[in-house]
Amino acid sequence: MGKVGAAGGSPARLSALLAGAGLLVLCVPGACGGGSCCPQLPPGSAPRWAPTPGGFLRPGPRGRAAATPLPLLGRPLFAVAPGDRALSLERAPGTGASEAVAPRSGRRRRSEAGPGKAERGEGASRSPRGVLRDGGQQEPGTLERDPDKATRFRMEELRLTSTTFALTGDSAHNQAMVHWSGHNSSVILILTKLYDYNLGSITESSLWRSTDYGTTYEKLNDKVGLKTILSYLYVCPTNKRKIMLLTDPEIESSLLISSDEGATYQKYRLNFYIQSLLFHPKQEDWILAYSQDQKLYSSAEFGRRWQLIQEGVVPNRFYWSVMGSNKEPDLVHLEARTVDGHSQYLTCRMQNCTEANRNKPFPGYIDPDSLIVQDDYVFVQLTSGGRPHYYVSYRRNAFAQMKLPKYALPKDMHVISTDENQVFAAVQEWNQNDTYNLYISDTRGVYFTLALENVQSSRGPEGNIMIDLYEVAGIKGMFLANKKIDNQVKTFITYNKGRDWRLLQAPDTDLRGDPVHCLLPYCSLHLHLKVSENPYTSGIIASRDTAPSIIVASGNIGSELSDSDISMFVSSDAGNTWRQIFEEEHSVLYLDQGGVLVAMKHTSLPIRHLWLSFDEGRSWSKYSFTSIPLFVDGVLGEPGEETLIMTVFGHFSHRSEWQLVKVDYKSIFDRRCAEEDYRPWQLHSQGEACIMGAKRIYKKRKSERKCMQGKYAGAMESEPCVCTEADFDCDYGYERHSNGQCLPAFWFNPSSLSKDCSLGQSYLNSTGYRKVVSNNCTDGVREQYTAKPQKCPGKAPRGLRIVTADGKLTAEQGHNVTLMVQLEEGDVQRTLIQVDFGDGIAVSYVNLSSMEDGIKHVYHNVGIFRVTVQVDNSLGSDSAVLYLHVTCPLEHVHLSLPFVTTKNKEVNATAVLWPSQVGTLTYVWWYGNNTEPLITLEGSISFKFTSEGMNTITVQVSAGNAILQDTKTIAVYEEFRSLRLSFSPNLDDYNPDIPEWRRDISRVIKKSLVEATGIPSQHILVAVLPGLPTAAELFVLPFQDPTGENKQSAEDLEQISELLIHKLNQNSVHFELKPGVQILVHAAHLTAAPLVDLTPTHSGSAMLMLLSVVFVGLAVFVIYKFKRKIPGINVYAQMQNEKEREMVSRVSHPESRAHIPQTELRRPGQLIDEKVECQLIGSISIVAENQSTKEIPTYVNV
Repeated sequence: MGKVGAAGGSPARLSALLAGAGLLVLCVPGACGGGSCCPQLPPGSAPRWAPTPGGFLRPGPRGRAAATPLPLLGRPLFAVAPGDRALSLERAPGTGASEAVAPRSGRRRRSEAGPGKAERGEGASRSPRGVLRDGGQQEPGTLERDPDKATRFRMEELRLTSTTFALTGDSAHNQAMVHWSGHNSSVILILTKLYDYNLGSITESSLWRSTDYGTTYEKLNDKVGLKTILSYLYVCPTNKRKIMLLTDPEIESSLLISSDEGATYQKYRLNFYIQSLLFHPKQEDWILAYSQDQKLYSSAEFGRRWQLIQEGVVPNRFYWSVMGSNKEPDLVHLEARTVDGHSQYLTCRMQNCTEANRNKPFPGYIDPDSLIVQDDYVFVQLTSGGRPHYYVSYRRNAFAQMKLPKYALPKDMHVISTDENQVFAAVQEWNQNDTYNLYISDTRGVYFTLALENVQSSRGPEGNIMIDLYEVAGIKGMFLANKKIDNQVKTFITYNKGRDWRLLQAPDTDLRGDPVHCLLPYCSLHLHLKVSENPYTSGIIASRDTAPSIIVASGNIGSELSDSDISMFVSSDAGNTWRQIFEEEHSVLYLDQGGVLVAMKHTSLPIRHLWLSFDEGRSWSKYSFTSIPLFVDGVLGEPGEETLIMTVFGHFSHRSEWQLVKVDYKSIFDRRCAEEDYRPWQLHSQGEACIMGAKRIYKKRKSERKCMQGKYAGAMESEPCVCTEADFDCDYGYERHSNGQCLPAFWFNPSSLSKDCSLGQSYLNSTGYRKVVSNNCTDGVREQYTAKPQKCPGKAPRGLRIVTADGKLTAEQGHNVTLMVQLEEGDVQRTLIQVDFGDGIAVSYVNLSSMEDGIKHVYHNVGIFRVTVQVDNSLGSDSAVLYLHVTCPLEHVHLSLPFVTTKNKEVNATAVLWPSQVGTLTYVWWYGNNTEPLITLEGSISFKFTSEGMNTITVQVSAGNAILQDTKTIAVYEEFRSLRLSFSPNLDDYNPDIPEWRRDISRVIKKSLVEATGIPSQHILVAVLPGLPTAAELFVLPFQDPTGENKQSAEDLEQISELLIHKLNQNSVHFELKPGVQILVHAAHLTAAPLVDLTPTHSGSAMLMLLSVVFVGLAVFVIYKFKRKIPGINVYAQMQNEKEREMVSRVSHPESRAHIPQTELRRPGQLIDEKVECQLIGSISIVAENQSTKEIPTYVNV
């Protein structure tokens, strides 16, 4: 990921994907620790963008504890817990307009900088589990049909009960912060401020308090100090009676604390400047404070006394412990910078955070600004080898690397959600620019599968990444997302956490009742999903937990989402059908648990009317809320269960005081609703009643009844459904094909999941499916699709590797070097491991688990040490070697070598460096089974292989204190044939040009050739070449059984070659790269000599060109005459040691090859008698890490 994070302030990474750091989390108010993850400015600094007219409050985020002030035009406000109401307003200087910022309901998912599959069908399968019944009367448990198509408007003006109060003396104040306590409290607090844009500071402030629901207000400046300038207002999330005011640090640094809802205050001096506060989710007196000099303080007395916890803390990267995941409620998680600038993850107790008592849950350093602690999960990011790697800890257990599909290769990641024991992440892959793929994890957050591809993204005003994904409140598993398809953005909906997506059906009629001709999939409804900090920005969407079926959003009807011709739409049946309600953008507020919808037009003009709907948006009535038109700055609804009082904030002109209009809706109702006023309503998706494995029936007020609902009752009943295939998604490593089956991806080996098993234990053997998390279905196919426990097979050790912890091949003399032993397969509990450090010291271990933290060793001498590791169990053994250079750093070298050679003939190996001028070099060569290296001062060597088979060659180059290495494998046979292969052009779209991908594709191509021709696999070797367009070399090899008999002749190879060419020319060789992507394999040219392996940055492969004697003579003469004038020729001549050899150059264009007729190609016997010299054309890319690439040739089980 860029950085790990939550959607919001900057790009998210697991460690810190904010602002290009690497993990990303979405910007949900109060969702991030250490302050909001939304962009914020230090107290007293100026906003970064100008306000616009108007404002409207949305309910606060669900299930989030208050943290720090929410952004006010780029500055913090206060975070609001459920039941709170808070609003921040701001006027632009010299205008009559104001700005309102407030928490919202639902959640538009963003990622922190630090967060799928394409639609899988137009709808869920229709089974008898829940169906629509005909008839006008809806029966209990049936699905609703609305015969009324047109939205009705009552133009007769009605009057609401309201009172107006002016904040006298504050006409110049251009910012306001509002808090309504709620929980049956009538107290409202308002902090108004004059922000001087020229000085960049607050010059005046006033504090107002109401005890009668906003009818009247009292000015409290005398109680806090007439000369005191206040900057921020904070409210304790667990005790709304406790209030904290922060003074302007440019005047004084102090806190004013109230324990009686702001009636009285005590002032406490501070010796540091507070930038943000984080309240404990349970303990009302526990607070963390982050200072402007990056120090973290704690208080156990609600700010009356403070204690330093840690210096050098990364902004917004500190968190309280999560109840249930941490045993100690006073545990603090934080990311701190060391003296040398590295970041590390620390935990400690709030009152005892000394060096001796700090813990480091993640070993070593992490990427800067990447720590995320959210619910049961902890995320960090660590970059190595130029690629970010993301790690997760579930319920504070050991960290595990997050597993995305093998070739996702993320550039940026945003953690979107960690609800319901599952991680949603938005990943920008290597081939994406303005879109992200949505992934969903298993319970531990380790294995991720694709949920939706190409989700639209944008940047917020502070540069933060915004992902167009919205979680609908009140309905588990329901999301809306904007997906980019062929440069068109379309809105999709899912009811099962991304397993299935479909387009939104447009309304049947428009606002006037005229029919709308919109046919899926060519035309549909598209919604704006951006929940901006500025509520007057286009793109409003709202939903509420207490009104689970109602969604209000702005959007348009057509082939794609548009920023013009925006209308307002409402769905009263959870997104199945939609109704147009306004032709212009409005802000909509939910009152009385969604029983009343209040709409106010977005306009820069003063207004005195609003619209009310008592039947979920089917009809609207016009009401006046003030006798004098008002510039509306914001609207705040009463917290609590009934929500029937609303305060409108505004002003009559830019020079007038703030006007507070209290609107009481209780007078509209003459009674409370009784049982007979409700009807049952069943949640469904296009007629399918089983949603997330259950049928849910809710209680709704009848549309014709105008009564007050009061307390929200929730679902009337919930009944589990029988499990079907629709309740299961594809497991990690599997992809859903067109027939609906989940089959292994080409890069995935299902047996690899058992590699960590020990004999006698068991593991879960995947069926290719996994149940959607939080799905409540029972029985049915659950047993068939659920992973089965299986005894671990006894396995001999395989895939043994020994590496250094940092991936380097060097160590400093006299310092610890940590060696990691990695085993791909084998019984880890019954294994004997012997490690020889190569300096006369050796150690033994009885199992791999005792070596999880690595093996530390100190070398006291400088040199090259051969570190060997031997692993044995009852079924076999394996060994690995590491050549460790002490006190020598690493760089990059490329080993140029033929793919295949003939037995007993000289092979030229050349080490090519970048940059080429690096001073004195020492070359160390390891080849064959030699235990001693060959050390030279030349970059090329020649050698012979006397036996057939596969041989590995390693070259290490020492340049001063720098070491570089490359490893290649060469096949040795007496005779062979080679054939150039090309592919369908669409393969290039999926080619990330990395060695792992080439190895996997080589294996797939070989399998396709064997299946198409019936030729035994031992005869075929395939090597995909680096660069674009994608090309490969096919080698036809002889094969003999272990007794040495039945060896193929040259004629046999010719016959095999002819068969291969015949099948390739008939287009009989093809493979499926992924569902719906077919790749055709073509033949190019047949040659009898080995081709030369070129550098990774070249776009073509090596090709043998036979030059005439006259041309060679002329070339030698020209080089001799001009070599002193051409530095490149001099360098080449020196590297080749002045030997006269035949040159093999690389052809970069297909047309060049087309002019070489097959008859001019020599037979193997002619070619192997000649000395072949390799010349490298082009540049060589620098590789960040120095390790064995084993990239080319990419062989497959010869």
